[in-house]
Amino acid sequence: MANGDWSAIEKLERKPLAELFADDANRVSLLSLDVAGIHFDWAKTHLTADAIDAFIARADAAGLAEKRDALFAGETVNVTEGRAAEHTAERGEGASDSVDLAKSFHARMRALIDAIEADALGPIRHILHVGIGGSALGPDLLVDALGRDSDRYDVAIVSNVDGVALEEAFARFDPQATLLVVASKTFTTTETMLNANSAISWMRHGGVADPYGKVVALTASPDKAVDWGVDETRILPFSESVGGRYSLWSSIGFPAALGLGWDVFEELLEGAAEMDRHFRFTDLNANAPVLAAFADLYYTQVRGCETRAVFAYDERLRLLPDYLQQLEMESNGKGVTAEGEKLDRPSAPITWGGVGTDAQHAVFQLLHQGTHLVPVEFVAAVEPGDALDPDHHRQLLLNAFAQGAALMKGRENADAARAYPGDRPSSTLLLDTLDPRTLGALIAFYEHRTFVNAVLLGINPFDQFGVELGKEMAKAAGEGDLDFDASTNDLLARSFGDD
Repeated sequence: MANGDWSAIEKLERKPLAELFADDANRVSLLSLDVAGIHFDWAKTHLTADAIDAFIARADAAGLAEKRDALFAGETVNVTEGRAAEHTAERGEGASDSVDLAKSFHARMRALIDAIEADALGPIRHILHVGIGGSALGPDLLVDALGRDSDRYDVAIVSNVDGVALEEAFARFDPQATLLVVASKTFTTTETMLNANSAISWMRHGGVADPYGKVVALTASPDKAVDWGVDETRILPFSESVGGRYSLWSSIGFPAALGLGWDVFEELLEGAAEMDRHFRFTDLNANAPVLAAFADLYYTQVRGCETRAVFAYDERLRLLPDYLQQLEMESNGKGVTAEGEKLDRPSAPITWGGVGTDAQHAVFQLLHQGTHLVPVEFVAAVEPGDALDPDHHRQLLLNAFAQGAALMKGRENADAARAYPGDRPSSTLLLDTLDPRTLGALIAFYEHRTFVNAVLLGINPFDQFGVELGKEMAKAAGEGDLDFDASTNDLLARSFGDD
């Protein structure tokens, strides 16, 4: 088999959750961990000691420990593109040369932030960040989660090429007090560069004599940024070995570092580094990213689950499901192994989710009574993020915990429409508080969990060739160089006529 022997895992006993709890009084302690200010609880999943042993055997056969070492050593783990994946070096955990390079890039970013705060580019009140994918999702999550009480700068993260998104930011900002941040690893991304050019025009029409003088470029291709018109003193590079969806720790995190303050960014890095050290040095049977991946793989490989739902019971984490969609599906949504062989089993599930308690009145009907088995993950924080009546946060947490209990317990009823089957799995990630350190640890946890899933499946999580074909065809269509199928040609004609 292309992915090794999964027979021991596929033969695991399938006991109901209620029976698993009845059989083991220590189940909660067996399947709970506390790491970096986060409590992890997998007790309401179908993992057992036997299942963990089977997955550890699979991890050993797949060389997880060796590949984990290779990741942190800066070796070539992105085999299809022939390079390392060194996002951990950005937070101080990796090959010494790469860590030093990351520190120098951070120092350059810090110096530019100091200059901007000292009005070297004139008075700045607004930050307009244009990027897409990993160049936008990470910064957007950070600013939205941690910047709600910040009075430093107004920050807008614009990714969509739809002009409506950009115009919304234009309506809020004064062009003469706006810093334009252009984030693109290659500095050729079509959507980002179109948005950047439109922002330059808006600034010029708004009376900015030299709009390029108020541009900061975040890129692994600084020469292209210079060619576009950005002075090299305002170009913040990052390493080519840092992938886009893993890049918020690098110069891509600039809008968060500027918008929230450098001390916040440093705390974020340190929280991630704490999770790095846990993942790197902890035995597999007590390792949070590893156990989470075991649960993921149990449901995809044993129970045939095609989706995984994440619900943030904290308004500040409302963008977390969007962030995880790219991290997990772009990393592990693959149909071939790292050796180029056809994948002979399911890879990444479809990641989706929302915000509690809103989602309870929208999608939880399917989770409780639908025909799909969907593993659910709840993410919450013990400490509230508001200063209102404490009952707000109390009700929020009560709902999160009760939903997990109800999914597992179910309820019998003679009226089938009012019966709940139960035995539906969930996990809970409970942060002590949502601050830069715990958010950094949380995101790093998800990165490493994604890596473990990939290693056990035998795939490469660090390339993303699947995003290219549609982009190439859109470009060819715009240039009139490609004839499509009859349906697509009809849509083009209806939209553009004979152009």
